[in-house]
Amino acid sequence: MWSKNPMSKVTLEPEVMTEEIRLSVVIPAFGEEGTIGPTLERIRAELSEHLEPNDLEIVVVDDGSSDATAQQAKLAGADVVIEFSKNRGKGAAVRAGMLGASGRVRAFTDADLSYAPRQIMSLLEGIEAGADAVTGNRYHPDSQTITETTGLRRIGSKAINQTTRLVLQKPYADTQSGLKAFRAAVAEVVFKRCQIDGFAFDVEVLHLLERYNLKVVDVPVEVANSASSTVHLLADGMLFIKDLSRINRLAKSGAYDLTSQERDLLLLGTTAAEG
Repeated sequence: MWSKNPMSKVTLEPEVMTEEIRLSVVIPAFGEEGTIGPTLERIRAELSEHLEPNDLEIVVVDDGSSDATAQQAKLAGADVVIEFSKNRGKGAAVRAGMLGASGRVRAFTDADLSYAPRQIMSLLEGIEAGADAVTGNRYHPDSQTITETTGLRRIGSKAINQTTRLVLQKPYADTQSGLKAFRAAVAEVVFKRCQIDGFAFDVEVLHLLERYNLKVVDVPVEVANSASSTVHLLADGMLFIKDLSRINRLAKSGAYDLTSQERDLLLLGTTAAEG
């Protein structure tokens, strides 16, 4: 039985794997006209060493780009391309991709491929071993940094990570990792409940995973930080804190409370909600 206490422990039944596609990879993209093609080519090349061709689906979400990102994604062979008419934010893009994907396991990674695509396999294997969600952890003792970020961004990242304790129960080492994966039923329920469009969406996702007592594990990663970034520490930091407050308000308002249908979906491991 599902406990009425949202923070009580729940034992999930084994996943009922009914989808034909083993893995969906979601790529949020903004202004990536010149790079999205090579990105897709590299993802297919590295994952083809481990997956059959029909096991992989690539979903690109063009977050309101003013260039030809969507067109180039289609030309490069993306299985699904979702286009926003205006820029909405990474959270909105990942959410749309997760809900538009079809795989038994659904992962997202950044278009700049800071994380080599082959690393997605460790997330996939973690889900198939029984985890509900697997996250990359840049600060894991076994993680490696190939290309360092700037000292200012490193300090800012750690400071932002500390603020997440306003929302999260556990002291996660790396909430903002751009490499995460979920079993299909979890992606369906969690991302339908998410409302944060900006960078704090990762924290909202982790809050819901905690709230629904789902099993989250982290894995070491190898990261090559991009020289360019769309993140502005001061402005985005303020928005981040604002969104954390919004998550708290949503939680208190009951916006994250599950319906009986959603509870059954998680418990049974079904892959699509009715209605």
